[in-house]
Amino acid sequence: MRTSNIIIIFLVIVSIILIYAKSINTEKVTVDEESHFLSQELDKQLEIENSFETEDNIFKQQPKEGLISYIGLNADEVEGLLGKPVRVDRSSYDYDWWIYNENSEEYLQVGIANEKVVTIFAIGKKLETQPFQIDETVEAIKEKVSFSNKVSFISQNNSYRFELNETEMSKMPLLKMGEVFVQLYFDTFTNKLSSIRYMDSDTLVKQRPYELIYRGELLTTEDLSKEEWEEVEKGNAAQILDITNVIRLRHGLEIVKWDESTSTVAYNHSKDMNQNEYFSHTSPTFGGLADRLAKGEIIYQLAGENIAAMYVDGIAAVEGWLNSEGHRETLLNEEFTHLGVGVFEKHYTQNFVRKWE
Repeated sequence: MRTSNIIIIFLVIVSIILIYAKSINTEKVTVDEESHFLSQELDKQLEIENSFETEDNIFKQQPKEGLISYIGLNADEVEGLLGKPVRVDRSSYDYDWWIYNENSEEYLQVGIANEKVVTIFAIGKKLETQPFQIDETVEAIKEKVSFSNKVSFISQNNSYRFELNETEMSKMPLLKMGEVFVQLYFDTFTNKLSSIRYMDSDTLVKQRPYELIYRGELLTTEDLSKEEWEEVEKGNAAQILDITNVIRLRHGLEIVKWDESTSTVAYNHSKDMNQNEYFSHTSPTFGGLADRLAKGEIIYQLAGENIAAMYVDGIAAVEGWLNSEGHRETLLNEEFTHLGVGVFEKHYTQNFVRKWE
């Protein structure tokens, strides 16, 4: 009788351990820096993890001033502080971007979902982004904060932990300040802060920019219709132009002007890569950049192309190009006068041209 009781107790303990282990899931984001291609895959593991409560990169005190304090404000409050946006772009993460792009040194995007601010993207040098400052050196920032490759938190009774690899730590580390998550985009060529993204926890989980280990439910975005995706793509393309010009001006260059015909060529390449599952400047069907521009009847002196795939949005794609030597040279080429941008879902193409004067 005693032996049977021991066996029953043992089986119960084993069952509890297995149930707990199955509740741990991992979602990985891998980065191919050479081709700048990001891919995501869901990898559910049987793993017992006891460190979700560990607080890494967490600052309990959230600044009460500056843009970080806007997270959680309602839309009317934002309009009272910033005025009406120049335009509103749909995102693929359940919020709309309010775009403030009239001044490159105050360029700002505010993400509104259900009449509340859930994310902010700041790249203008004159914006209030304390305790950090756009164009501040990495060394100066590291004197204020220390970075960890693990950021853990609990949201809606679900446990999450993001784990960053060395490349992500050097280019886009993540901090938690109070209840707000702060993603710092570094320019690794100048070793300065290029831009900042603020997010609430739900938005961070929906975007999943790093490898994620979680226990419980994984928040997902709402499905988009074909028409809604077209709105997202149009918004991403416009933001890529805006942010490209902010960066060019920061480096003392002239802005590039939007070119609709070249944008059509870029869009067709993004769509071709997406639908035919390849990632290259050379299309198996339509050839290289020169071939595609010729088919689009684009007359030009000089042309260059940047491509990216599976970045969370156009913002991340531009910051990725900025940290790649070849793509950076194209982005900051003083000879280019016009830009065509084409986005199809999570594939992004920039076609720069210098037109005949």
